[in-house]
Amino acid sequence: MAPDGNHPPADVLVIGGGNAALCAALMAREAGASVLLVESAPRAWRGGNSMHVRNLRCMHDAPQDVLIEAYTEEEYWQDLLKVTGGLTDEALARLVIRHSAGCRPWMRRHGVHFQPPLSGALHVARTNAFFMGGGKALVNAYYRSAEALGVRVRYDTPIERLELDGDRFVAAITSTGERIAARSCVMACGGFESNLAWQREAWGQNERGEWPAENFLVRGTRFNQGVLLRHMLEEAGVDSIGDPTQAHCVAIDARAPLYDGGICTRIDCVSLGLVVNREAARFYDEGEDFWPKRYAIWGRLVAHQPGQIAYSIIDQKAIGRFMPPVFDGTRADTLEDLARQLGLDVPTFMKTVNDYNAACRVGTFDHTALDDCHTEGLAPPKTHWARPLDTAPFYAYPLRPGITFTYLGLKVDESAAVRFGGRASANLFVAGEMMAGNVLGKGYTAGVGMSIGTAFGRIAGVGAARACGHRHPGFDQESRAMRPVPRAASTTTPSIHPTQEVDHAATH
Repeated sequence: MAPDGNHPPADVLVIGGGNAALCAALMAREAGASVLLVESAPRAWRGGNSMHVRNLRCMHDAPQDVLIEAYTEEEYWQDLLKVTGGLTDEALARLVIRHSAGCRPWMRRHGVHFQPPLSGALHVARTNAFFMGGGKALVNAYYRSAEALGVRVRYDTPIERLELDGDRFVAAITSTGERIAARSCVMACGGFESNLAWQREAWGQNERGEWPAENFLVRGTRFNQGVLLRHMLEEAGVDSIGDPTQAHCVAIDARAPLYDGGICTRIDCVSLGLVVNREAARFYDEGEDFWPKRYAIWGRLVAHQPGQIAYSIIDQKAIGRFMPPVFDGTRADTLEDLARQLGLDVPTFMKTVNDYNAACRVGTFDHTALDDCHTEGLAPPKTHWARPLDTAPFYAYPLRPGITFTYLGLKVDESAAVRFGGRASANLFVAGEMMAGNVLGKGYTAGVGMSIGTAFGRIAGVGAARACGHRHPGFDQESRAMRPVPRAASTTTPSIHPTQEVDHAATH
């Protein structure tokens, strides 16, 4: 951008337009820095995947307005440790957890409102704060606040590469070749989930000769193509983290659109029935744990099934116990007719259902607890909420892998600084999906993506402003109130490098 009287060079350039980018822009502006935010999408599609979010996972030691009971740091950490299978940096994870405890007053000051969860919303009233109006309302509130504070915003401005001087940021280059200089920079422009060619390359061909990624759907934005991410990983020499096939990957309705289906396409009745592949066989424990801790493994599970298709089967007893998806399920008065409508082999399907029904040991059913309804002598088992499918009508929902965001990204420390050969850049920072793999090596639990984006977006914005000589006293005071991160006590599992051999079938 050529400097002129109306548009002088900014102190801080923020690349991206979703939650993490907006948090960074707001914090840098609050600190006194001039800020330019560039968003690749048109204004009508601004916000990235944040348009589709609903809630934020929050640590709290006592009940707080919309949050009931308590959700301590240690419980949050144990939940995260379990879903990632240890593939997380404990120091950075605990940093996110602690920041989640204090961010909501700041969010409110910028126009974000919270509400109690709706009935059936993943049973997370104790752990997650829901946004009134959802992610679109959050994004709009942040943009209004940013513009009121003097943050300049440009839409339709994808960044393809950076101009660097060693490990220092100098300028960003747009897709049209425009050069935008700034004194510091925050990258928060998402992963590569929308780039279907890169997904195909990462997943490759399976033993059946299929290219699994060809059957993936993208739950969120079409604009997260990963162009800048790939430039940083392959040309800029940054330290990287994560496996390119690991992602927040949910089982969604196979009838969903390729992009931007959002939360309404998710199928939440998996734990209330059974799931079969196109060969009419079960392949995983539908009742392994609470749905908020398991819903994000099911997309990956389906990705490993023939044709990347599966079917969630329930009976009338499940109706009213889960959030209805946007599309009606296939309905039948008999299980045989249901199988025929789905194109499944009827005898095989009936054997699968009959074996499951016979194995059910029904105790006291309680879908809000880890109840004692389980199977015996069945492989795979169903650990909780196992009840026979015996009450007509019966319903089925077709499932495909739905990618939300990818975990391959840039390695960071507590400052959110980009690292080059183990050295932290003095003026280049990263937040959101581009670095979420530091905390999420695999797996997911509801709302933690927003926790990561909010924490590191705010940290990156403060760091970028500080690199220009501006301090944020309020945030410095907030950070001092947090206990130090216990690096010496860390039990972190070593990070997976993108080129390292990994077990793509591991999911929990």
